[in-house]
Amino acid sequence: MKFNPADNIQDLQYFGEFGGVNPSISDSSTYTFLSAKTMFDTFEGNADGCYLYSRHSSPSNLYLGQALATMEGTETANVAASGMGAITPVLLQLCGAGDHIVSSRTIYGGTYAFMKNFLPKLNITTSFVDITKLDVVEAAITPNTKVLYCETVSNPLLEVADIESLAKIAKKHNLKLVVDNTFSPLSVSPAKMGADVVIHSLTKFINGSSDTVGGVVCGTQEFIDALRNVNDGASMLLGPTMDSLRAASILKNLRTLHIRMKQHSHNATYLAERFEQDGLKVVYPGLESHPSHKLYKGMINPEYGFGGMMTIDVGSLDKANELMELMQHKNLGYLAVSLGFYKTLFSAPGTSTSSEIPMDEQVEMGLTDGLIRFSIGLDNDIERTYNMMKSCMQELGIL
Repeated sequence: MKFNPADNIQDLQYFGEFGGVNPSISDSSTYTFLSAKTMFDTFEGNADGCYLYSRHSSPSNLYLGQALATMEGTETANVAASGMGAITPVLLQLCGAGDHIVSSRTIYGGTYAFMKNFLPKLNITTSFVDITKLDVVEAAITPNTKVLYCETVSNPLLEVADIESLAKIAKKHNLKLVVDNTFSPLSVSPAKMGADVVIHSLTKFINGSSDTVGGVVCGTQEFIDALRNVNDGASMLLGPTMDSLRAASILKNLRTLHIRMKQHSHNATYLAERFEQDGLKVVYPGLESHPSHKLYKGMINPEYGFGGMMTIDVGSLDKANELMELMQHKNLGYLAVSLGFYKTLFSAPGTSTSSEIPMDEQVEMGLTDGLIRFSIGLDNDIERTYNMMKSCMQELGIL
């Protein structure tokens, strides 16, 4: 049967402690035992179903982790208090002093900064490459390389990673392929294409209401157990623990993700097509002009479309700022970072979410001053939205 993540989420059914249709929230940091031996066994990992301390695990976090593993088609998952709280332990678990990472050059600014500026302190180095050029990726691999890292759809340039081909390269060289799938939940299932570890910032589309931060690592039972090991597990020892109340909130929002992703994709496709017809420089994987359109079309579950992210280049930072301020004034959305909200969010990534990347490297990768990154919202009448956005652009001489 065809893998359908939304069906898998729907088929999960949890009952609350008193028969509630939502699972009960474990509002405790620590848990009691009826015998000292059970506490000892729990510390040793030998007491199934027993909880010790909420930094180790809690029922609410395990419910959410199970649902997200089901969505990605992995054996299990571990949730974290932020996207970076998911990404950083994975890299620290897989790499030690002297090791090397090959990463896409266009990734979230925080991830880039961690690899570029923090990991060298631990004698872990990274080569940043154009992930769309497989020969360049393979040429960057050294005997010390342990991880191949990419985003399914990159932030902010929307480059598409050929996950199946990257997985073959990783397997050939005995590397772990780690894929950040934040921009494309439901649409793409990297683990089914050969990725070893799949990461999400739950802050974005999965939660969808811009009211909390969160992250998740989806992978094999063996790897997640290693992350959670009390002696040397990076997720355990660094303490990026998600609060139970937040886990319960995200789990509720996960139930509507399939509806939201369809609308995000529908709206973004409409706007991208119209603005490209108007002569603007638009980047969106759903457009035939996108260099990886055919690749991405073959990767996605078409039911959920090409996603809610697009970029428009308006020529200069001044024009970009003017347009974003005017659109916010017209209630078209918010001049804000992040993505996946019910309202459209827009920012100039070169001076915000990708500002950690040095200017010369931004220029080299094609991240121009006038680039605006849009996370398209759930607007009911997208033609009305288009007309209002176009009016703003005409007022400022962009169109």
